Amino acid sequence: MTGIIYARYSSDNQREESIDGQIRECKEFAEKNDIRIIDTYIDRALSAKTDNRPSFQQMIKESSKGLFDVIIVWKLDRFARNRYDSAHYKNILKKNGVKVISATEAISSGAEGILLESMLEGYAEYYSAEFAEKINRGLTENALKCKYNGGSVALGCVIDDEQHFQINPTLAPVVLNIFNDYLSGKTQKEIRDELNNKGLKNANGREFTINNISKILTNRRYIDNYIYKDVLIENGIPAIIPNDVFDKVQEMIVVNKRAPSRHKAVDDCLLTTKLYCGKCKAFMVGESGNARGKRYSYYKCVSTKRNKTCDKKAVKKTR
Repeated sequence: MTGIIYARYSSDNQREESIDGQIRECKEFAEKNDIRIIDTYIDRALSAKTDNRPSFQQMIKESSKGLFDVIIVWKLDRFARNRYDSAHYKNILKKNGVKVISATEAISSGAEGILLESMLEGYAEYYSAEFAEKINRGLTENALKCKYNGGSVALGCVIDDEQHFQINPTLAPVVLNIFNDYLSGKTQKEIRDELNNKGLKNANGREFTINNISKILTNRRYIDNYIYKDVLIENGIPAIIPNDVFDKVQEMIVVNKRAPSRHKAVDDCLLTTKLYCGKCKAFMVGESGNARGKRYSYYKCVSTKRNKTCDKKAVKKTR
């Protein structure tokens, strides 16, 4: 009888030694049962909750060639922790004349074995689901304490020894300058180019992109909001950007998104979004029109255009 070994470990605090131990016990089982091992398939740091495992899929594919009779695993949960995937792929293997055998779990081939195997697979899925719940509970508890939960750290922030967010005194001024430059009328492309020309790097240590600038300008963490999934806590982390500056930038982003087709096309209205309404302090945007064969340009309060909350009259553009 010929067979192969399938070994896997996830990132659940397991290491390479785990693979070595699985293979050793599988080989010992094969030797005791006169099974000749012809190959070994290994998936490292991949969960059995998903079937998206390269070596696993290759093994299933190879099973149709009639090269081996059995697949030996250290435990059934190495094969799958999802009962649907387990049944689905075992059915494929069965059609190809291949059986999955556990090296450490004594499962008979009769009716009792069928029951025991289904119980072991059910427990594996239960363990996986329970483990995920524990992780999520831990992450939620961390979030409620405004602690770092992994992932990239926003530019200008740093994580202290207690896993709380603090201001990076070196990079926080860079973030503030990005907001102020945008308020002064610079485009995101201009800001990106200036930062890269100065040799500054983004949060990942690479050159800035327009996408980086856009995310920085809309990141509510800069105004003290701690955000993790459904958890949002105001005053949860130190603020880098004053609220009024952040709010003005959000207004300006909305205006500029609408501007390309209507306002920025008016090339002679260069003060679009750089002038402020004398009544409500919102941005003024340029518009133009034709009347009696002549072209007229003027500036209009964006609040008047958007929601009629300001009654400031349009101001004619003078050369």
